[in-house]
Amino acid sequence: MHPFRFAVQQESAPNGGAWAILARRVEALGYDVLVMPDHLGHQLSPFAALAAAAAATTTLRVGAFVFANDYRHPLILAREAATLEFLSGGRFEMGMGAGWMTSDYREIGMTYEPASQRVDRLEEAVPLVKQLLAGERVTHHGKHYNLDRAYAGVPPVQRPRPPLAIGAGGPRMLRLAAREADIVGLTPGFSQRGWPLFGQATEKATVAKMAIVREAAGDRFEQLEINLWVSSAGLVGSGNSLLGSAAAATAKAATSLYGSPYVLYGTLKGVRDQLLRRRDKLGISYYTFPGRSMETMAPLVEALTGK
Repeated sequence: MHPFRFAVQQESAPNGGAWAILARRVEALGYDVLVMPDHLGHQLSPFAALAAAAAATTTLRVGAFVFANDYRHPLILAREAATLEFLSGGRFEMGMGAGWMTSDYREIGMTYEPASQRVDRLEEAVPLVKQLLAGERVTHHGKHYNLDRAYAGVPPVQRPRPPLAIGAGGPRMLRLAAREADIVGLTPGFSQRGWPLFGQATEKATVAKMAIVREAAGDRFEQLEINLWVSSAGLVGSGNSLLGSAAAATAKAATSLYGSPYVLYGTLKGVRDQLLRRRDKLGISYYTFPGRSMETMAPLVEALTGK
């Protein structure tokens, strides 16, 4: 059974000084990791921002949830990641996904192809990135990628390589994560139009997802760390309203998520006991909270981190 870990997801700040202050505050509150999404538009570029966060802190780990494979070639992605891991003294955690936000594809001028094709590319890219991050020279001639004695530039600080998280919602992605990742990042999944599937954000659906992970992982299941991205979180008495802090665009969407693992709301004791029960039942021990919830959830982090 893995001890509890907690991350904060944040994508922007008013200026560089504010970003450094935020990173130091995340560290001071006892969170283990600062992660960023990987989207175009109104957010900081992950590698530069994560490097700045690592430079502003001493123990905080940094990572992406998750780098979108479709617009990052495996060698370029691995080289940037290896450099960040090297410069941060081994405080980097890798994250990969197939890509899902349609606006990213529109901005970059790429066709938003069916999930099967996006996952095909990710499935070929993941082993390449793992080999490169382990310091290997890689030659590969595949359907989507070709490498000729490729090298990421620096050897890994963490051995055999930085831990890899794969964000997964659908069955095929869950199986891929179970086979290849160190951290399985549970998400609700997305429609062919890139919309979150709120029907998959229920406790029942999460139990079914974990059954897929357990079967696909086989003997390595106990080694896997299971992460869950929380869309909204608050503790009673904190002044943090559930609907006021919901990530969903409408009250209807927030209501549909209520009571699901992707929303945590209640007393400190109630939420703590809920997470303990869920870890016993499903193995989920690593939670990612949105930046707007990091202060109010700090008592929970203090109560459970490392336990």
